Amino acid sequence: RRPFVAGNWKMNMTRAQAAELIAGLRQRVAGKPPIDLAVCPSFVCLVSVAEAIKGSAFKLGAQNMHFEANGAFTGEISAEMLLDVGCKYVIIGHSERRHVFGEPGELLAKKVRTAQKAGLHVIYCVGEKLDERERGQTEAVLERQINEVFGPDVALGELTVAYEPVWAIGTGHVATPAQAQEAHRFIRSRLASVYNEGLASALRIQYGGSVKASNAKELMSQPDVDGALVGGAALKADDFAGIIEATVAAKGLA
Repeated sequence: RRPFVAGNWKMNMTRAQAAELIAGLRQRVAGKPPIDLAVCPSFVCLVSVAEAIKGSAFKLGAQNMHFEANGAFTGEISAEMLLDVGCKYVIIGHSERRHVFGEPGELLAKKVRTAQKAGLHVIYCVGEKLDERERGQTEAVLERQINEVFGPDVALGELTVAYEPVWAIGTGHVATPAQAQEAHRFIRSRLASVYNEGLASALRIQYGGSVKASNAKELMSQPDVDGALVGGAALKADDFAGIIEATVAAKGLA
């Protein structure tokens, strides 16, 4: 599986700040690294970032989208609009969308299908809250989040799963490599029962949650961890480049 590292900028960066960040990344990440790379800026920065990353190893992603093609949905963005500005990826089901904005599984399932039908590669996020982990419900939560969305009409080969334990996102706490591996292995085994062993074995599963250059190599060394969905550390060129370099090294691709 080809490693995949993506930066989720969330609600950060003006266009000027985004341009500076991309310029820094292009200096640090030259050429074509042996892994896939993406940046996911806010909607207002998509056009300028698409221009800034031309000719680089980075592809463009968005942080969200609506499941309808068009219509009276004030404040929303369609898959066609994302494709029109150059997006290859879209993040769906991030914990902030689930727990801050209240997006249920039924809605996320519609978004995943709409995105794939339009030709976008989905980064689908799953992960448990702290109280759920403490009650031993991690696997039950992951299974529910998988069952809500996946089925024969979802192309597993055109999708990446991102395991992001909610208790580790933006908190400075990070899952241990063993905890990350255990969750990734469970996700892969659960999807093998939905599809088949071959498709599940080929699926890329990213880890997200306080990933830094200092802990990335150990996390990325786990056999079922295929990259990272990076939040805060993706907002600084040196930090994000450090994670990219650690991933390349961990996978023996340097």
